[in-house]
Amino acid sequence: MLTSESLTEAQWQITHAIALTLVKDNTDVNELGKAIAYLRASVNQPNAGEKFFKYLKTLVNNGRQIGHSGRTTDYYRSIERACNQYLHEQNAHTILQILGWAARLMRYYKDASPIEDYTLPSTPLPTKRGEPQAERASERQGEIAVAVGTHDFTIGQILEATVTAIKGNKVTYEILGTIKLTEKEPKKAQFLSEGQTVKVEILDLREDGSIKKINRWL
Repeated sequence: MLTSESLTEAQWQITHAIALTLVKDNTDVNELGKAIAYLRASVNQPNAGEKFFKYLKTLVNNGRQIGHSGRTTDYYRSIERACNQYLHEQNAHTILQILGWAARLMRYYKDASPIEDYTLPSTPLPTKRGEPQAERASERQGEIAVAVGTHDFTIGQILEATVTAIKGNKVTYEILGTIKLTEKEPKKAQFLSEGQTVKVEILDLREDGSIKKINRWL
């Protein structure tokens, strides 16, 4: 079971950096899921971390033979690059935790505000005292993860949301102060304003129980 409390602030920064990197690269989250499944099955073996990185290299080298589409190799290459950049200093169990949360956050970022609105952090470093901005960023990341992973949402549920952005007929809603979703509202966008509080209805959920699609209620 994934537990957010087991990751340090620096590891949360790494988790979000990997998720953002892979979403910006248009990487298929299902391919990351396969890498996670491999590591989960071998995490207790000797040198599991080293074997995991060799596994990623093998995927890249043989992507054309084992892939299901012309982009599969690109997905593998993106995953390997992100893991090499951020995870070499982590042990296998921590890598498994980080990638598990990164996969969930990829789904969040994909359906949140336009991905261009998020700035990809540089290689994360541990938060130091006297750096309030870094502390606030880490706190924000933790809030997002908790909201994504712990709430029990249902289709048809009505929630309160804040309109945070309007671009043409696309409206970005913020739910629970953390979850952001952008939806097309061709008939309603012109009647909304940024900062307005509205009611939204959950129309669809992902397999992990997080919100996939909403619409303004009434």
